Amino acid sequence: MTAGEGLLPVADRGQVRRAAVRLVRADGRAFGAALLLNALAAGAGLAGPWLVGRIVDEVRAGHGVGAVDRLALWILVCSLAQLLLARWARYVGYRFGERTLARVREEYVERVLALPASVVERAGTGDLTARGTADVATVGTTLRDVGPELLVNSVQLVFVLVAVFALDPLLGAFGVLGLAPIWLALRWYLRRARDGYLAEGAATSQIAEIVASTAAGARTVEAFRLRQRRTTASRDALEASRRTRFYTLFLRTVFFPAVEVTYTVPVAGVLLLGGWLHERGAVGVGAVVAAALYLRQLTEPLDQILMRVEQLQSSGASFARVEGLAQAPRADGGAAGSPLPADDRIDVRDVHYAYERGGEVLRGVDLTVRPGERLAVVGPSGAGKTTLSRLLAGIDRPGAGTVTVGGVPVAELAPELLRRQVVLVTQEHHVFLGTVRDNLLIAEPQATDDDVWTALAAVGADDWVRELPDGLDTRLGPDGTATDGSRAQQLALARVVLADPHTLVLDEATALLDPATARHTERALAAVLEGRTVIAIAHRLHTAHDADRVAVMEDGRLTELGTHEELVTANGAYAALWRTWHGDAAEH
Repeated sequence: MTAGEGLLPVADRGQVRRAAVRLVRADGRAFGAALLLNALAAGAGLAGPWLVGRIVDEVRAGHGVGAVDRLALWILVCSLAQLLLARWARYVGYRFGERTLARVREEYVERVLALPASVVERAGTGDLTARGTADVATVGTTLRDVGPELLVNSVQLVFVLVAVFALDPLLGAFGVLGLAPIWLALRWYLRRARDGYLAEGAATSQIAEIVASTAAGARTVEAFRLRQRRTTASRDALEASRRTRFYTLFLRTVFFPAVEVTYTVPVAGVLLLGGWLHERGAVGVGAVVAAALYLRQLTEPLDQILMRVEQLQSSGASFARVEGLAQAPRADGGAAGSPLPADDRIDVRDVHYAYERGGEVLRGVDLTVRPGERLAVVGPSGAGKTTLSRLLAGIDRPGAGTVTVGGVPVAELAPELLRRQVVLVTQEHHVFLGTVRDNLLIAEPQATDDDVWTALAAVGADDWVRELPDGLDTRLGPDGTATDGSRAQQLALARVVLADPHTLVLDEATALLDPATARHTERALAAVLEGRTVIAIAHRLHTAHDADRVAVMEDGRLTELGTHEELVTANGAYAALWRTWHGDAAEH
């Protein structure tokens, strides 16, 4: 599915192969070194069975103990060489895996940050969380452990088969023929495994999404008595996950027993055929012993390869989900060649918008916001105020009509340019792990401490920050100083001051502050942003009283537009809201 359907994309097999090749090429020297070292280790390991066969022939020929001792010494030397080379190969392979995993993680973060906010919201944070945690961890295990082991055992397998054919082509052909059931079982498994593991990953994402959304909306769930509905949804998701996991378990319980039984077939077959050939003088006992030992030695790398193949199906599905973000829409609009806004004027022309599985939220909205103007947007809940703010900030595109800044569609601006034009601040906020300074420098990394203190003072947060144990160096979060909703919101507003956009959209951005603090913060922001455009989506009508103009939204339409005095005099919807709010305020 595509992101537009509510789910993030999943890469197909070709895209996964190309991504894997790209990662290998990015660290090709290390991969080549690991391959060479594994080949040398496998070559050293081949000497053992051949030397054992030589010992058998020497003993049958009646040679003394000295010949046996010399061959045994060579077996010891080759075993030691194999141990050292294999250890070195694994060291190089693990370092390759860790560096490659770092690239995967960096690419994932870059792609997530490049996703439009609308895509993230439709897909759900649960899917992104599952991909960024469980799936990336699975890919990391493959790169760190499975990849090097698979490389080692694959080289050993090839060398052992070559050695058996070198001893006697007929024995080699018979031994390979005995492995045919493994190939049939592997084909049966591979045809089903990828889809099974992809379904398992999707089910895991669904569980994460339900848990995250239920936890985030716990108060809403309680208020609307949705506990039973959310419990049922969780149980359904868990049942779907159980079915997908049982299916992949079924695949493994068929595949691995079939493989284990087949391991004995090549060895037994070569011994029987070798005995028959030896009776006819076609092959020596030493060659038969060496071939049987080689095929017995084949069990370990083959077993490891098949185990790793099973893990590769799981990690391949995880990699497809991680790499799928490369096909998701990016928030880079028309970065290269898009026209620059001619000015800071914002025009909304005949805008309509509807959410998925819902009716129209905005119906033919027309609005012009002049540069430097302070505009308040008011109206009852569900009138479309928040949706309008998202369109103004370029987060969503209108279904019909246009939203432009300086004549350029807002949603088509590159992220860097867009954030210099318009910044949206909502009542949702986030305190990042780190110090107070870290939380603010996210908005402007080059800001000085003086700039930081100025921003804090602008939103009325400098007093409580100065009282912290280490001031700007105080760590915030679970392991540091806790911040309540109002302080977290003040930090978010301080980031906006540092970002210094020309247009600021405040969607009830001071909703978590007490009225006195909210009013002080809004006035402080207005002073700092003097000469800039401020669009405030507000329920507290003192914001509208202070604005240059007031826009009234009702049922997705813009019904009134004018100054506070004009609208109160007009005795329309705004006047009714003002009298109601002013009366309540007077009572308090």
